[in-house]
Amino acid sequence: MNETLALTDAGLYCAAGDFYVDPWLPVPRALITHAHGDHAHSANLAYLAAADSLPLLRARLGADATIDSIRYGEARRIGGVDVSFHPAGHVLGSAQIRIAHQGRVTVVSGDYKLADDPTCAAFESVRCDTFLTESTFGLPIYRWDDAATTFREIIAWWERNRLEKRASVLFAYTLGKSQRILAGLASISAELPGPVFCHGAVERINAVYRDAGIVLPPSTAVADAAADTHWPDALIIAPPLAQGSAWMNRFEPCRTAFASGWMAIRGTRRRRNLDRGFVLSDHADWDALNRAIDATGAHEVLVTHGYRDELARWLIERGRTARGIETRFEGETGAVTVESTPDGGADPSPPGA
Repeated sequence: MNETLALTDAGLYCAAGDFYVDPWLPVPRALITHAHGDHAHSANLAYLAAADSLPLLRARLGADATIDSIRYGEARRIGGVDVSFHPAGHVLGSAQIRIAHQGRVTVVSGDYKLADDPTCAAFESVRCDTFLTESTFGLPIYRWDDAATTFREIIAWWERNRLEKRASVLFAYTLGKSQRILAGLASISAELPGPVFCHGAVERINAVYRDAGIVLPPSTAVADAAADTHWPDALIIAPPLAQGSAWMNRFEPCRTAFASGWMAIRGTRRRRNLDRGFVLSDHADWDALNRAIDATGAHEVLVTHGYRDELARWLIERGRTARGIETRFEGETGAVTVESTPDGGADPSPPGA
């Protein structure tokens, strides 16, 4: 792939350091960009990650996993390379991994966004020779509004539903998106229209964020709600898989919405049988992808997941050396089948959250 990284059956491999980056098969040593399930697989013998991601990785991988961590910007020598982790702005603890080898620098972005988000460290541009970028939303049709606008729209939707005596069920990915919504709503309004309840899988991740010092407004697990809870007053945040499940019956009558970058596509809301769609993504939109790539100064760009070939062609047309590479990273998936089970029993950190 380049002199520093090779694409193997197990994932991205650095021979000079004898480690893998976000491998998808078990390996002896894995460097992890963030805790989503398509990047942080279990069963590796040892992990290295950014210190801010340690609580989520521990919750995901278990108490027995061998996880080492370093602070953002701290360099560590591994074999013949120097590595460091730098904020990616995607979710709590997400990082880009900088690998310096024989005078050349390669940066693996993982997933990232440039938009403000109080629940994680802001994206940091890292100069490099080769940049591996995601391309989940790598088409010009994907352009996000300011997140504050979306949070105001969610509050207005919730208030209208209350007046119509309908509960408000907002589907959002369990890890990252749900917590960003909670923090964003509180930043818009000091007093929310009513109580907030969360699916059990979401509430467990909320607890990890709070323990890490991230300020979120009060929320209660649906399973802990009082028997006389008046659901029409409430906002309920749930993973997408809960849609259509028996778990939803307690909220009827209700209105449903989904917060996702995919809501930018006309007709997506209708196909999902939703009442409302809110365009909110924890991935960079088209403009942000281009800004991030330009800021690296990289002469070579390798594009993974999403619209990788389309973005690579765009970059080539503008004079860059670029190509798409096939990985098992998913980004923000358009499917609704990658979440935990409605009772919260499965993996609480699916890909694309």
